[in-house]
Amino acid sequence: MKKILIAGGGGFIGGHLATRLLDLGYSVRCADIKPKDQWYQIFNKVDNFVLDLEDKTNCEKVTEGIDEVINLACNMGGMGFIENNRALCMLSVLVNTHLLMACKKNNVKKYFFSSSACAYNTELQKDPSINGLKEADAYPAMPEDGYGWEKLFSERMCRHFTEDYGIDTKVARFHNIYGPMGTYDGGREKAPAAICRKIAMAKLKNEKIIDVWGDGKQTRSFLYIDDCVDAVVQLFNSEVNDPINIGSEEQVSINEMIEYVEEISNYKVKKNYQLDKPKGVRGRSSDNTLIEKKLGWKPKYSLKEGLKKTYHWIFEEITKSSNN
Repeated sequence: MKKILIAGGGGFIGGHLATRLLDLGYSVRCADIKPKDQWYQIFNKVDNFVLDLEDKTNCEKVTEGIDEVINLACNMGGMGFIENNRALCMLSVLVNTHLLMACKKNNVKKYFFSSSACAYNTELQKDPSINGLKEADAYPAMPEDGYGWEKLFSERMCRHFTEDYGIDTKVARFHNIYGPMGTYDGGREKAPAAICRKIAMAKLKNEKIIDVWGDGKQTRSFLYIDDCVDAVVQLFNSEVNDPINIGSEEQVSINEMIEYVEEISNYKVKKNYQLDKPKGVRGRSSDNTLIEKKLGWKPKYSLKEGLKKTYHWIFEEITKSSNN
């Protein structure tokens, strides 16, 4: 039975991934900086640690006796959080650096780093109808300030630990992962959860207007959490070491996604466009040519299918909170 550490195991993706790895027969250890009552999912079969992985000593402690590491830990959130907390996002470079150093010291053989589509050159993302971003489009480098630079630097660190020390590193560039049992309020939520929450709240309160950041014409692609976990497991067990996209090629505008959630919720709203709010790049989606070639992986869920599951979960959570 392999022993695997999920750094950031108390987070959204970490909780779903822990479920899958337990089902696959791994012995799982989770570490997260959040107090345990703020973890998204907790499992009795998991060895849980609450500690700050920016600290090198903590990284050495939590990797003792571990065979493999999956690093999902970082300061991140939606565009509002990223644009207003650039230094905080950059500090996550300490997590990846110290975990890699701890893996070298404790003879951990395999390591996964969760990068982001924010690592891509922003000069290529000024048109809402942009083609999907290929892995080579990260260079010449001009990622999103703060968060994107941290991801790109950490990707390089993984590459050099493979070249110099023989650690088998995997790097995935996530494209907007969403789904149930994730953040949907408080400022760190991403667009699918934010829109689901806003329309659910409007429906419950019989309100007709929701706030939309930007003009709603900016485009993205979004990947449902179950598809993300499938891809992570396949990549982790592959021979691929170069960065690879884990995302969807189904590009939509924010306005189109609002229409999807209106259809799912059976509730129409008017949009109050807030042009002074953080908007991010104008267009971004994934090109999946490489992952299809290397792993034979494709998403199973359409955006509408994933949003349906996400909306109903958020609606139930809001209803439960309002009844307490």
